[in-house]
Amino acid sequence: MPKVSERGTIMPASPIRRLGPLAVAAKARGTKVYHLNIGQPDLPTPQEGLDALKHIDRKVLEYSPSDGLLSLRQKLQQYYSTYNIDVDVDDIIVTTGGSEAVLFAFMACLDPGDEIIVPEPAYANYMAFAISAGAKIVTVPSSIEEGFALPPVEKFEELITPKTKGILICNPNNPTGYLYTMKEMLQIRDLVKKYDLFLFSDEVYREFCYTGAPYISAFHLPGIEDQVVLIDSVSKRYNECGIRIGALITKHPELKKNVMKFCQARLSPPLLGQIVAEASIDTTREYMLATYNEYVERRKFLIDQLNKIPGCYSPIPMGAFYTVVKLPVDDADKFCEWCLESFEYEGQTIFMAPASGFYTTTGMGKNEVRMAYVLNKEDLAKAMKVLAEALKAYPGRTL
Repeated sequence: MPKVSERGTIMPASPIRRLGPLAVAAKARGTKVYHLNIGQPDLPTPQEGLDALKHIDRKVLEYSPSDGLLSLRQKLQQYYSTYNIDVDVDDIIVTTGGSEAVLFAFMACLDPGDEIIVPEPAYANYMAFAISAGAKIVTVPSSIEEGFALPPVEKFEELITPKTKGILICNPNNPTGYLYTMKEMLQIRDLVKKYDLFLFSDEVYREFCYTGAPYISAFHLPGIEDQVVLIDSVSKRYNECGIRIGALITKHPELKKNVMKFCQARLSPPLLGQIVAEASIDTTREYMLATYNEYVERRKFLIDQLNKIPGCYSPIPMGAFYTVVKLPVDDADKFCEWCLESFEYEGQTIFMAPASGFYTTTGMGKNEVRMAYVLNKEDLAKAMKVLAEALKAYPGRTL
């Protein structure tokens, strides 16, 4: 039998989707499963987007340009300008979801053996995309006790070597919900400038900042405009994950040329998705505000309920719609599996993402999970009751 690739062998399984078959089996047994494992919003897609899909008047569903429809890129430019992100239409490259934007950024910037520095816990797929590019992610641990604030900048500088090509941040953060301050962003800017690095900045959750502090884009940092690679997606802000439309934004001339080669190799991003995304940008302020307010309420409700459960602790997330929770268990991976395989309360159980999959440092996140508050408050209340009962019954409880 032929031997498969080493790259595929070391590719990590998704902590978000890895336990999916156990959830399917639980449902087959008749158990209600509350999904807090994945950032799939339950809110409606903008009607403007749905109407555009229903009323397509094309006679042929053709290839689009490799960098995306010009009309969509023009709309995105206008959208970014409302956040004081000053980019040209030609700086915007439409991708098949934010995931492809990250992958193409790595493929176009990094050679095999190159390194990028990332605060952890971090979105698990960053590691997968780095492996795909033959690059290495070097992590700087943050801690739940400090609310997942940016580690001291000295910790970053200690890790910089001749192989270091960039720093990657997610702001607001997935999985922690942390929102970086201007002081922290300027410290990162100074490092990027001092060592002539790329700054990869995943800003998919910019609409969801809850503290009153301003959202700070990497493009707001003076002096590194040509070093910024911004990652974006319409999935979360318009509740349309399935259309798979994202964007890579950069002012770096050579990088744009490199990225376009990968775009041309995959031909074009999804036409139907672009049509929906372009129409969705025209959704009303009322729609965006209602979505924001719903997450504000869910956030408060979930964090209050979590911190009432004996032994549980979650810091207050300041953005996105995730939180990392410390549980009184010996092994969160085993606990999450046990909830799906062996536990139910009144015919219900809970699906969470073990946080160990968001760390690369061995042993970190062992008693933590990531939760996405993408369910309505009634379902969140039921899920928290199930969690409390599961913790009482779990054989590996530590309190």
